[in-house]
Amino acid sequence: MIFLTRKAEFSSAHFYWNEAWSPEENQRIFGKCANRNGHGHNYTLEVTVAGSVDATSGFVVDLKELKDIVEREVVSVYDHRHLNLEVPEFKTAIPTTENIAIAIWQRLHNKIPHAKLHRVRVYEMPDLFADYYGER
Repeated sequence: MIFLTRKAEFSSAHFYWNEAWSPEENQRIFGKCANRNGHGHNYTLEVTVAGSVDATSGFVVDLKELKDIVEREVVSVYDHRHLNLEVPEFKTAIPTTENIAIAIWQRLHNKIPHAKLHRVRVYEMPDLFADYYGER
């Protein structure tokens, strides 16, 4: 088995807010990230797939096809969007780095032919990222 990782980037705005809490509690827990106008990040996404190397092509997965899937399922949906306001999965989930990684996994799971989705890594900033390996 070999692991292959493809990177992509997208820019999005978001804010952290829990409707069940008071504005004061949201401010206390989330600080400046609770600003309902939002703030933006340039995210880096790493999608890692696992599989066997095809003897004919030498690939685990068709690289162009993997890039196209990530573009269609994630980048075109998240890029230059306000996650809370424009992306369906964040109408109820707070778009933390952790929840973004889970949502991307759900968008990609079982959509990559000839390989198994192994890991989704989302960098919100160079020193902050979340890894998700699916439900194990």
